[in-house]
Amino acid sequence: MDQYKQLAETIVQHVGGKDNVKSVFHCATRLRFKLKDESKANATTLKEQDGIITVVQSGGQFQVVIGNNVPYVYKEVVDVGGFQTSSTDDEEKSGVFNRLIDVIAGIFTPILGPMAGSGLLKGLLAILVAFGLLTEEMGTYVVLNAAADALFYFLPVILGHSAAKKFGGNPYIGMIIGGALVYPSIVAIQGAGKSLTFLNVPVVLMSYASSVIPIILATYVSSKVETFFNRHTHEAVRNFTTPMMALLLVVPLTFLAIGPVATYASQGLANGYSFLYELSPTIAIAFIGAFWQVLVMFGLHWGLVPIIINNLSVVGMDTIVVGVLMATFGQVGAVLAITLKAKNPKVKGLGTSSTIAGVFGITEPAMYGLTLPRKKPFVFGMMGGAAGGVVGGLFGTAAYAMGGLGIFSIPVMIPPTGVDLAFYGAFIGMAVATVVALVLTMVFHKEETAVESKAQEVAQSVSEQVGFPVSAPLKGEVVSLETVRDEVFSSGAMGKGIAIMPSEGAVYAPFDGEIVMVYPSKHAIGLRSDTGVEVLIHIGLDTVKLNGQYFETVVTDGQKVTEGELLVRFDIDAIAREGYDTITPIIVTNTDHYLDVLPTYTGTVEANHGVLRVIV
Repeated sequence: MDQYKQLAETIVQHVGGKDNVKSVFHCATRLRFKLKDESKANATTLKEQDGIITVVQSGGQFQVVIGNNVPYVYKEVVDVGGFQTSSTDDEEKSGVFNRLIDVIAGIFTPILGPMAGSGLLKGLLAILVAFGLLTEEMGTYVVLNAAADALFYFLPVILGHSAAKKFGGNPYIGMIIGGALVYPSIVAIQGAGKSLTFLNVPVVLMSYASSVIPIILATYVSSKVETFFNRHTHEAVRNFTTPMMALLLVVPLTFLAIGPVATYASQGLANGYSFLYELSPTIAIAFIGAFWQVLVMFGLHWGLVPIIINNLSVVGMDTIVVGVLMATFGQVGAVLAITLKAKNPKVKGLGTSSTIAGVFGITEPAMYGLTLPRKKPFVFGMMGGAAGGVVGGLFGTAAYAMGGLGIFSIPVMIPPTGVDLAFYGAFIGMAVATVVALVLTMVFHKEETAVESKAQEVAQSVSEQVGFPVSAPLKGEVVSLETVRDEVFSSGAMGKGIAIMPSEGAVYAPFDGEIVMVYPSKHAIGLRSDTGVEVLIHIGLDTVKLNGQYFETVVTDGQKVTEGELLVRFDIDAIAREGYDTITPIIVTNTDHYLDVLPTYTGTVEANHGVLRVIV
């Protein structure tokens, strides 16, 4: 263990000394330092040390990548520096922008599915009315409209729950605050144009139905009030005094100050976007069509979600959604071209499934599996999205409710006045986006030739007959490791392998062997085969921050396992709702001990089907 202590001393020295360290914890592969001043750290020197794979500075963290031995090095680092062991729950988000994106994702992710469903129902009703099958006076319409519109009208109540949960408050207090904003008697007073005072202070009455920003700010204030009273109230009465004080203070404050200020801010935000849109509708939508997928790659698209909802609430329409639709079909066109040109049957299979998924708005398989690794087709997809955006802008196409993705977003683009030319602009724009990306990819992207394809098939056939096989530990879509949005994995620094976009939340042993390490956060597991091949299965990206939530391990360190034996269960949907990418790298961490590690499968794979060969 002396080697770990020596390495720990070197690490502490070159991160600027123990006085420069605010906190440190580790995940499956790396030490994650939060430093007071990153300029004092010497990343270059650390990268040269034996035992350190690389150094990554990202998200306000100074990450020292160790590999499988990270628990031992971490223990020595804590001892050398005299640091407190740090839970991932205590990790601070760095930077105002990073924190803002994290908050937005945490609040809106849980409700996007129901919101899309409600929007689709509103679109369906618009279609039925447009074709004269229903009228707004019919009882059937009234009932279905109530089902479709309830989420949007009571949005403050629903956001009160998710926002309070994100801020660490009581979700039900958040719901009550939201309910107060749309309480019938107050809505009636506001609707009748009457005045209202609270302790002789005039209340600025506004409509908070479908509003976004007021309830988010109110629940944030409430979470701070709850924290204060939880700390200063005896536990015997805390359960009811804290909620009472939160409601007593926050609800009036919201009506008197938070609500009006936030509403004016919402209107300003919507008016600002409208101003930019009116300057040039074609440029505005074309920009979204071109760069939406790039925003998705970096998680920055969450910053636009509240703007979309706010536009719908304040202006009654939104055009960002139109750009998203065009971006989607730009990628569909590019991946369709790859599929048509491909000689490799596995590429054709992946392309076909990715094209179908893209039509329905799921572009990740197309993007990460096909267009991004080939680079040019991804750019051509962006160009197609921009071209479609130009068409949408020229036709004045807009969305009038939150809908689904892909073709499921079309129904919400029917104007309240009925089907018109702007609505048809959605179809024309989709066609243009698809055709532009398709033609550019067909003409300028050189897919593998038949000879190259045959050579690959021969090489794969040989690899399947030699070496040590590693089976897929999960069911899902096999993608190239280079597409993983974490440079430690995608660069091959940890070793060679593949990644799987899981479709089921279960991890199985990829071979007969032994459990080397089950990480405390349960998001990663290390195994060693009976022949010495070491594999790391890392479920999701940055999921160490969940601190074991949504994961259940069924094996322990040192346990012998057989191929196909269950190792971990995890909740894919819950992890995704928290804003984490569930793509799972499968890495041969001692790659340098072998001649090569070759992927042997692409496309959809069942658990325990061969995906890698370790060439001895």
